[in-house]
Amino acid sequence: MIYNDSMSDRVFRIGPIRPPSEANSLLIQVTNGCTWNKCGFCQLYRHTKFKAYSADSIRADIDNIAYWAERVRKYECKGSPASDAYPGWDIDGINEELSSLTDDGERQCMYTVANWLIAGGENVFLQDGNSTALSSGRLTDVLIYLRQVFPQVKRITSYGRAENLSRSSAEDFAELKAAGLDRIHSGFESGSDAVLKRINKGVTQEQQIRAGQAVKAGGIELSIYFMPGVGGKDLSEDNAVGTAEVINAVDPDFVRVRTAAIKPGTELYKDWQDGLYALCGDDDKVREIRKVIELADEGLSTYLVSDHMINLLQDIEGRLSAGSDDRSGAGSDRERMLARIDEYLDMPEDRRRVFQLLRRTLRAYSLDDMRNISSVQLEQLCEEVMKENETGWDVRVNGYICRYV
Repeated sequence: MIYNDSMSDRVFRIGPIRPPSEANSLLIQVTNGCTWNKCGFCQLYRHTKFKAYSADSIRADIDNIAYWAERVRKYECKGSPASDAYPGWDIDGINEELSSLTDDGERQCMYTVANWLIAGGENVFLQDGNSTALSSGRLTDVLIYLRQVFPQVKRITSYGRAENLSRSSAEDFAELKAAGLDRIHSGFESGSDAVLKRINKGVTQEQQIRAGQAVKAGGIELSIYFMPGVGGKDLSEDNAVGTAEVINAVDPDFVRVRTAAIKPGTELYKDWQDGLYALCGDDDKVREIRKVIELADEGLSTYLVSDHMINLLQDIEGRLSAGSDDRSGAGSDRERMLARIDEYLDMPEDRRRVFQLLRRTLRAYSLDDMRNISSVQLEQLCEEVMKENETGWDVRVNGYICRYV
């Protein structure tokens, strides 16, 4: 829910999205919308005009969050009955107070703060799509005030657009780090200039590298996003190779896989309908991930994360470096990830399609779940999925993926 200034004095703004890794974070909206708002695969903010909120407005939201935090903390268990599911908290008491609130906005705000505190109250995420578009002075003021009001906070994170980040120096990021910003998420999507142009990302590989190096040099953690398949079939190899080049030049702390979904209403979807864009299938996307891992330099500290349900192989996660700290002798994360990918790619096509169907309909999590299917059922599924040609199958799978974006 997004609140505006006309609502109750005790509500605070909450934007529409956050990364899955920020599920337990407090959400504070410091901007509204996206400064670019033209990416060919995205329509989230198309009808939203970008707005950067004033420092006074954001501080007022922080004050309101503190108000609700004080009310929620009355239910920390110090002699009162604790919940079995949430030891340390009187959940029934919180729910009773929530039910007593007649204003929907206030109820949502108290609910949000309660969930945050029950989860530990340690992390904060600044919304929306490009929070670092705030002037450095304004963002610094907000960070300092937030740390003063909530000294227990351990991590503050924000989205940042690469083109915007590339205009700041390492010294600028060091100032934000000193004020309290710990991590920046940035949707690079691809490192290939050809792909970036096709998807109208409004940034170049050189700008991505400059931005990433400056963020890292300023002492802030960097989490970038890679979108397998977004370039289409003809640029599939470019997508992987260009992304690996950026990763090797920047050594981000995290690379988060976000499988491309070509949704109705986007420019890429129209290009596909007009015959100007060929959808990548799940196999193409998996091969792109494999190529990125294969091309990663040995000395990287980057950690690859598959933390979204739209990804086919959810258990592909680990250090990209060829080295290993694994004392068990099981080999490096890199070797393990490549082996898992090859296990999938070495399956017959009908089995690969069955796994895609099961994953995309939430009936399987990993390849191991295939072992739970009887031979009779497996043969029936294989017959079903092979009725469509490759193009038709890729369209069907894209439709499944779009449900979750």
